[in-house]
Amino acid sequence: MSESSGIEEPGWGRDSLRIVRKGELDSNTPQTAGMTRAEAISYAKAGARKLWAGTVVVHPNAKTGPHHHGELETVIYIVSGRARFRWGSHLEYMGEAGPGDFVYVPPFLPHQELNARKDEPVEAVIVRSGQEAIVVNLNMPSPEDDPAAAEPDPFHSAG
Repeated sequence: MSESSGIEEPGWGRDSLRIVRKGELDSNTPQTAGMTRAEAISYAKAGARKLWAGTVVVHPNAKTGPHHHGELETVIYIVSGRARFRWGSHLEYMGEAGPGDFVYVPPFLPHQELNARKDEPVEAVIVRSGQEAIVVNLNMPSPEDDPAAAEPDPFHSAG
């Protein structure tokens, strides 16, 4: 126990805090079409036991395939760009998030990320509640592909 803090130090030492540099992220993770995921924090990279963190880039004017992450909870922090999300059993719900916004995705929720802009990528940080790299890509149509749904919507960003 440290005299100054009163906190038990369980073998803390030089290597207990990990800094993973931008150039050390690992994109050898399960992927979904339209986005690129890269692992930053995991058991293998940093010794984390209960969570996973990384980055995602949704390319300009791109949309991912519908998917879910099994039992994992996911938090997404938008760093730059404008992200559109569709979710629900038929992707019937929609919302947008921009820089500084947090998005929570519950377990097993079918969802799809879309870049609401044609001219810049969406860059985000992702944190998940477990180590397993669960990405279940779903074979379901996106309302974005339905020409009958091509009417203007209040969530579509200009640009």
